[in-house]
Amino acid sequence: MYVDSYCERTAPGLWNEPANAVSNLAFLVAAAVLIGLMGADRRGAPRSVWLLPVLLAVVGVCSLSFHTFATTATAALDTLSILAFILTAVVVLVHWMWRVRWRWAWPAAPAYLVAAVGVNAALLFAGGERATVGGYLPALLGLVGFGVAIRYTAPPAAAGAGRRLLLAGAIFAVSLTLRTLDGPLCGGFHLGTHFLWHVLNATVLFLVGLAVLRRWQDLGSGTVVEGVAEADGEDEQPVGGVLDRDDEQ
Repeated sequence: MYVDSYCERTAPGLWNEPANAVSNLAFLVAAAVLIGLMGADRRGAPRSVWLLPVLLAVVGVCSLSFHTFATTATAALDTLSILAFILTAVVVLVHWMWRVRWRWAWPAAPAYLVAAVGVNAALLFAGGERATVGGYLPALLGLVGFGVAIRYTAPPAAAGAGRRLLLAGAIFAVSLTLRTLDGPLCGGFHLGTHFLWHVLNATVLFLVGLAVLRRWQDLGSGTVVEGVAEADGEDEQPVGGVLDRDDEQ
């Protein structure tokens, strides 16, 4: 039994959703651009900065598998890959934007998860399944919340990251609207709008990864002076092999 969740799919088959499938290339392109930007930096980015582009590519591959095989297993992979990116991004943002030590940054992931479940449960209770907009409203609130918090509470040098996340939030709002309209517009537009959700979401995830990358580059450039706490045994070795002292928190 295949999963028929989107307008474009009308029957089983690997290529019954060509636009939804091919549009996942946007995730792979976005990941490749981020990796290229990191590769151009001779210092070698820390593993935590590499995590987001790698997970971005994983999202693209898992989504592609879902929109070709269209099974419950590939649907689960699609959902889990997105969740993995979100939870990782929450932790990495807390660490890099506010220079919070890793031991205190990790709890941000379960905290976000609990909040997301609470928001979606409240929406489900208040307006039914349609009110949850696929369970993605917490992600939108998270983007905007992080963007505002960074602008007003993080060190001034992180303001650019705040702007990128607010832009990502605006794009995600449009993306979420298009995802919601896939079904209602299906009668007059048989291709559906879900493929646009992929393209815009690739842009959103790219901006999140770029915010982290630029923040790390600013901290390591010597142009940004911020307090650095003593190492607490949680040093992170950059992929390039050179330890960045600003990542010792």
